[in-house]
Amino acid sequence: MSYTEEVYERVVAQNPGEPEFHQAVKEVLDSLKVVIDRNEEKYRSLSILERLVEPERIISFRVPWVDDNGTVQVNKGYRVQFNSAIGPYKGGLRFHPTVNQSILKFLGFEQVFKNSLTGLPIGGGKGGSNFNPKGKSDREVMAFCQSFMTELCKYIGADTDVPAGDIGVGGREIGYLFGQYKRVRDLYEGVLTGKGLTYGGSLIRTEATGYGVVYILNELMKDHSDSLDGKTVVVTGSGNVAIYAVQKATQLGAKVVAMCDSNGYIYDPNGINLDVVKDIKEVKRGRIKEYADRVEGATYTEGVGIWNIKCDVYLPCATQNELDVDGVKTLVANGCKYIVEGANMPTTREATEYAMDNGILFLPGKAANAGGVATSALEMSQNSQRLSWTSDEVDAKLHQIMVDIYAKISDAAKRYDLTDNYVAGANIAGFEKVVDAMIAQGIV
Repeated sequence: MSYTEEVYERVVAQNPGEPEFHQAVKEVLDSLKVVIDRNEEKYRSLSILERLVEPERIISFRVPWVDDNGTVQVNKGYRVQFNSAIGPYKGGLRFHPTVNQSILKFLGFEQVFKNSLTGLPIGGGKGGSNFNPKGKSDREVMAFCQSFMTELCKYIGADTDVPAGDIGVGGREIGYLFGQYKRVRDLYEGVLTGKGLTYGGSLIRTEATGYGVVYILNELMKDHSDSLDGKTVVVTGSGNVAIYAVQKATQLGAKVVAMCDSNGYIYDPNGINLDVVKDIKEVKRGRIKEYADRVEGATYTEGVGIWNIKCDVYLPCATQNELDVDGVKTLVANGCKYIVEGANMPTTREATEYAMDNGILFLPGKAANAGGVATSALEMSQNSQRLSWTSDEVDAKLHQIMVDIYAKISDAAKRYDLTDNYVAGANIAGFEKVVDAMIAQGIV
C-alpha cells in the first residue's frame, strides 16, 4: 500500500461520519501521489501527510441567543484552524443549516492549498455555525453574531486567525461580528475581512471571487488560443460569486444565459439582465424565479437541471457537490468546453474525472475561486498599513494574482507530465509551498 493510501485509510478510520472531508482528502492525496512517490522516504520520516491532513486546532462551542419572541435559541459554532505554516489562519465563516464539522474541515483543508496558490502569506482555516440567517430580523442576526463572536474572539486576531464571510455571512453579519470583537477585545485591528468601506474594508472585495473566476478562465482560454468573446455561459447560483462572475464574463464579451438558486433556474436567451438579478437577490432577498416574471422571453424551471442548457462554458458557483456525473455527461454531449469552479468543490469526484476524460478543460475551485481570499489578504495588508487602495489598484493586483495562479498550476502539471490536468497542478503547486514551510519549521 502506498503512503498516500495509508494516510487516506487513517483519515477515514479516525474521522468517521465526515464524507465531505474524506472526499477532499482523497482528491488531494490522489493527485499528489506523483510528488509523494518521488520523496516518499523523506515525507514518511517526517509524517508530512499525517500532519497535513490533521487540523492544528478545532474550536467547537455553543451559541445561545434570544429571538424576537423572547425564546432562547442555541446553535453550534466552530472554527477549524487547519494549517499556519505560511501565515495566519485565513478562511471564511459560513452560517447555514448544513454546517457541520465535516464540511468545515473539508473547506479548511482546501483553503490551505488555495491560500498557498495566491502567493500571499496566509494559512488555511474555516468556521461557521448551523445558524440560518434567512428569514431572521436584523436584531436576531445581530444577537446571534454578538454571541458567536463573544466566544470566537478568544481564538482569533490580526496575526493569528483572520476570518472572512462565506455563505450566509455578508456585509451585515461581518459588521455585527467586527463590532462585537472590538467591544470585547478593545482592539481596532484587521481581524475580519469583507468589512464595510467606512471601517477598514477593501474596494473590489465584494466582486473579487467572481471576477477572479473569470480572470483565470480568460488565462486558460488564451493558453488554448481561445477567448470569451461570443461564448455562451451558464453560471450556477445567484449569490455574490455568481453575480460578479456574470458581470465580468459579460464585460469580456460572453453571453450568460442562465442562473439558479436552490429552488430552480432561469434561462434568458437574450443574456441575463444582471440589474434585475441584483435587485431580486441583493435588495429584496427574493427567489430567482421572480426574474421570469420581470424579463420578457425568460423562463423559469423548478428544481435541478441547469446543466441541460447548451453552453460553451459552465461556471458552478453555488455549493459543494452540486454537479454530478449525469450533469457533466449532458454538458459534454452538448459541446461544453470549459468548467471552472466558482464554489468550493461543487463538482463530484466522478463528474470531475468524466469531464477531464472527455475533453473538457477543468479548473478546480482551490485555484479558480482564490480571488476572494487573495483580496481578503490585500485587505489585511491595507489594514496593517492603515491605507486604502483605489478600486483600480486592487483590481489590478487581483488580476495579476489570478494570472500567476494559472501559470503556477499549469507549470506544476507540466513538470509531472500531466499537461492540462489543472486539478493535479493546483494541488501540487499548493502543496509544494506548504510542505517546504512545514519542513523548515520542524516537528510542530
